[in-house]
Amino acid sequence: MNEIESTGNSKRFILGITVVATLGGLLFGYDTGVIGGSQLYFTEYFSFTEGEQGWAVSSALYGCLVGALMAGFLSSKFSRKYSLIFSGFLFAVSAWGSGVPESLTVLSIFRIIGGIGVGIASMTAPMYIAEVAPPKERGKLVSYYQLAIVIGFFVVFLATYFIGGGDNSVLSPGELEALHDYNVKTGWRVMFWSELIPALAFFILLFFVPHSPRWLMMKGREEEAKKVLAKVTTSSSEAEREYREIKESLHKETQVEKVSVFSKSMRVVLIIGITLSILQQVTGINAILYYGAEIFSNALGYGPEDALKQQILLGGVNLLFTFVAIYQVDKWGRKPLLIMGTIGMFLGIGTLGVSIYLNQLGLVSLIGMLTFIGSFALSMGPVTWVLLSEIFPNKVRSAAMSIAVAAQWLFNAIVANTFPVINGSGLNEEVFNGALPYFIFATLCIVTILFTWKMIPETKGKTLEEMDGLWMVDADPVDSIVVEEEFMS
Repeated sequence: MNEIESTGNSKRFILGITVVATLGGLLFGYDTGVIGGSQLYFTEYFSFTEGEQGWAVSSALYGCLVGALMAGFLSSKFSRKYSLIFSGFLFAVSAWGSGVPESLTVLSIFRIIGGIGVGIASMTAPMYIAEVAPPKERGKLVSYYQLAIVIGFFVVFLATYFIGGGDNSVLSPGELEALHDYNVKTGWRVMFWSELIPALAFFILLFFVPHSPRWLMMKGREEEAKKVLAKVTTSSSEAEREYREIKESLHKETQVEKVSVFSKSMRVVLIIGITLSILQQVTGINAILYYGAEIFSNALGYGPEDALKQQILLGGVNLLFTFVAIYQVDKWGRKPLLIMGTIGMFLGIGTLGVSIYLNQLGLVSLIGMLTFIGSFALSMGPVTWVLLSEIFPNKVRSAAMSIAVAAQWLFNAIVANTFPVINGSGLNEEVFNGALPYFIFATLCIVTILFTWKMIPETKGKTLEEMDGLWMVDADPVDSIVVEEEFMS
């Protein structure tokens, strides 16, 4: 082939591409987090029942499930880039439409539209970054996507706090009542509309990023792929090596018999991935993030506007410990980080539950909640995504990840939908004094610790090709799967 001439400014170019793509992660966090502050007010505005409140909060998550299932087809057929542009369009439509409804039906329709955008972006953005980034920087650049999600949560908590009135400690009782009335009538709408700014930025900037070189070569557009590789590599030799590796990989994929994701040999790894995804959700993180303002307001005794301020603490702790996880996961290992973090989650959510059960609310309750958030950010949050990107063999990674991520969104929706129902049930009030949901989450944390200890392999320092060897995948889809002891220890 003709020598590919590198442009020599790859680091700046790749950083720019990564920043644009990770805006999808920021919108992921922003769109799912905006419900935390706004639902406190639109629930009162519409006089929702617990079931209606649960549907209003969880409706977007069912859209996420649909989007995640669509993402594989869209990103393959129309490209990673155009799939992300489509998701940006859906984000913008949802941000505007969620602020205008006068009924639960209209609100849920626009939330579902936004959810589809989140589902597409959650699958496509990390894949796009991985396919554009050079191998030596791929792990770090992909991890920025998880960081962007957490930043999105933090930014939206700040936005809802200031839109909701900011510091109200100097306001008189009459002024506080007027502020609350404004938030119930109008403030929650502005909270949704605030997402238009990052959504439109994401949509517009995506037109200026290139297609993935791997996707271009899959479609036979090799000359275009060479031009992209010239921009994302530091030398001509590196660009040529990347080109040859992609071409050889695509050639091998056409020569080797494909293994179905549902074949016998894939059963164990698929079950592990799905179960890990489910446990990430049912241990309670999104109940805390979505209903945090309500928990602070109702369970912990804060006023509604003060509750928005406390949510900033949740976002700040989430952000801080995500940084720790990103820079330690390759040093400490995936499995130790998961076990240590889940133990912290158990202690945090257990402390919160006991304080509510004993009606000893206050600083201890807040510390319990923040311990839970920080421990999740250190472990189940980022490490689950790292493991899902590593444990599946190359032949089935795309399909297997689609199924695992879809399971995440499904159980995310189930938790969001059922939390207010369980929280408002007579059993919870009469027997558990309001602590039942937190005791359930604490029990599931114990299940997660045991599952991680027994079933999760340690993937630290292993290449993706070694992951194929971990599960001993053969061409014959009915061959048994063999798990090597050295990986499981």
